[in-house]
Amino acid sequence: MTKKKRKPTTVSLVLGSGGARGFAHIGVIQELEARGYAIQAIAGSSMGALVGGIYAAGKLQVYTDWVTGLGQADVVSLLDWTLSPGGLFQGQKLMAKLRDLIGEWDIEDLPYDYTAVAVDIEKEREVWITRGPLFDAIRASIAIPAVFTPHRYHGRLLVDGGLLNPLPVAPTLSTLTDITVVVDVNGPATDKAPLQARGEAPSAELRLMQRIRGYMSGLTNGGGSEASLGLSEVLMRTLDVMQGSISRQQLAVFRPDLVIRVPKNVCMVHEFHRAEPVIELGRRIAGHMLDEHGHERRSARML
Repeated sequence: MTKKKRKPTTVSLVLGSGGARGFAHIGVIQELEARGYAIQAIAGSSMGALVGGIYAAGKLQVYTDWVTGLGQADVVSLLDWTLSPGGLFQGQKLMAKLRDLIGEWDIEDLPYDYTAVAVDIEKEREVWITRGPLFDAIRASIAIPAVFTPHRYHGRLLVDGGLLNPLPVAPTLSTLTDITVVVDVNGPATDKAPLQARGEAPSAELRLMQRIRGYMSGLTNGGGSEASLGLSEVLMRTLDVMQGSISRQQLAVFRPDLVIRVPKNVCMVHEFHRAEPVIELGRRIAGHMLDEHGHERRSARML
């Protein structure tokens, strides 16, 4: 008698915001696929929307090969500075590079249910982007206030989805799957940073970026008081606090089957040159959590 092939566990995958920490999403996806899970729906905010969209387009390995080869100078070269009061960078160089790597896609043509979450700052509400050009959706979702300029799309002025929904579970609810897996890359910090910083001599471009960051900090610390926080640090800490509070509310309301938490001190939000170790950490944490989750499910069936 021929054994029936067991159907894979289907997954609704929620990928949270978190800047460079979002590289851990790649490791989680790799681990899910290695274990035979079948991802069917994806919703993401900010970096989660970017990684999720590229995965949905079938180009995650291409993207992974590229980001794991980036050094600090490569990251800085992708930043197109602007004098616009809306943000430091336009984001056009980054999006052009991603289009070259991934190609042009419309969301409705993707083989997965995909939602990028952004925020309409004029109407003060959350926006779910489920149709139209993929990279317009991604550009809107990653528009961190004061870092990237807002993205004007279909008459709306859109910014980072993490402002109102850093862990967008709700957009996945219309897709019937076996489990919902949430990846929170702003998890509680560990006593010791999970990764040691990689030594790398700063380039001329990087030194310029550091000087600008120092100038920004000087704008707010009243002449260099060590007790005061600089502008960029205040912004990042404020976003962390706000998103942490919203995330806890989201998880309490929707109660997903599995939450994979990556410590927020895995790296700084701007350390995009550290993709490889962050990806690997995401994979290790996912493996550990999936082992625990599988054990709990087996135990529940025995009761």
